[in-house]
Amino acid sequence: MITKEATAPAPAPARADREPPRPAKKHRPAWDEVPRWQIYLPLGIYLVFTLIPFYWILLFALRPAGSTSLVPWPMTFEHFEKVWTDRSFGTFFQNSVYVGLATLVMTTLVALAGGYALARFDFTVKRAFMLALLCSQFVPGALLLVPLFEIFAELQMINSLGSVIIAETVFQLPLSMILISNFIKNVPYSLEEAAWVDGCGRFRAFRIVVLPLLRPGLIAVGSFAFVHSWNHFLFALMFLNNQEKQTIPVGLNTLMSADSVDLGALAAGGIIAAVPVVLVFAFIQKWLITGFSAGAVKG
Repeated sequence: MITKEATAPAPAPARADREPPRPAKKHRPAWDEVPRWQIYLPLGIYLVFTLIPFYWILLFALRPAGSTSLVPWPMTFEHFEKVWTDRSFGTFFQNSVYVGLATLVMTTLVALAGGYALARFDFTVKRAFMLALLCSQFVPGALLLVPLFEIFAELQMINSLGSVIIAETVFQLPLSMILISNFIKNVPYSLEEAAWVDGCGRFRAFRIVVLPLLRPGLIAVGSFAFVHSWNHFLFALMFLNNQEKQTIPVGLNTLMSADSVDLGALAAGGIIAAVPVVLVFAFIQKWLITGFSAGAVKG
């Protein structure tokens, strides 16, 4: 009788050419396992280098004229009163708000219409048009000054805020249209089709179904257009000759002369120019990050 032990195959001999076991990979520390000082130290250094210029501006704006103290004490607001009343910064501020809001509205509306067309329709020159939009971002604004000046001169729009609004809108449209089109592509087309089945037209379906979902993208595009038009210096300098029509960036330039610079007034004017932008970003930062991240890729 043959037993199971006798019929069991013999173990295979060990091969001499067998590869040695590979060393285990080193464990990479996870993000939460990194020591906190390795995170906070670089961020702290970066924060210091970022805040020092802001503190320097506050120092010159709040300390009295002629003072060399490194602490703004006694604190004074004479520089703010000087630039707001004597240097017509109240008028500059009003003009900048008007230009910024008008550019925001026009850029958002035109980019919304063009972005919807790029996202939902196919036409022959679509790729060529998208390529032209991308290539236009490489054209500096200085190259547009001469043709735009000639156009506005023919239209008798020189020394008018409308010329600056149109120029800023044209300059912001390519990037805004691309962002809006990518954001619309992330909205399922089936939602619009369901609205059509329920009896809605294309415009009503877009207004009821798609538009509420575009809030982060619209806020991102609108805020970008507002901030750029608020800070842009070149178009306002070239198209506005009357001091009553100038904006804040041009007004800041008037505080510097060839002989001297009023540092206190210049610092106060810089703070006045920066406050609206800081407030805008403080209130919309959540939607701004969501809008740019969602509009940057096609989902």
